[in-house]
Amino acid sequence: MAELSRDEVAEVLGRVSDAVAAEIIATGIDKVGLVAARDRVISDRKTHGHVPVEPGAFARVVDILERAHGIFGEGGSTLE
Repeated sequence: MAELSRDEVAEVLGRVSDAVAAEIIATGIDKVGLVAARDRVISDRKTHGHVPVEPGAFARVVDILERAHGIFGEGGSTLE
């Protein structure tokens, strides 16, 4: 598995701080997992729900994205 790059993080999430990108990369998640985590957070925000996930890189990235409130706008939109 190849390490996720800063550019790939930006490709999936749009503009994010270097700190958030570094924290995501440090989890060891791959691009497919990052896309799934992003989709999970967007879905949770749209439904105002949250179902716990199994511990691991995916859960850590979901947590990072949930804490980074500025990444996703209203209803999970990345539009500003």
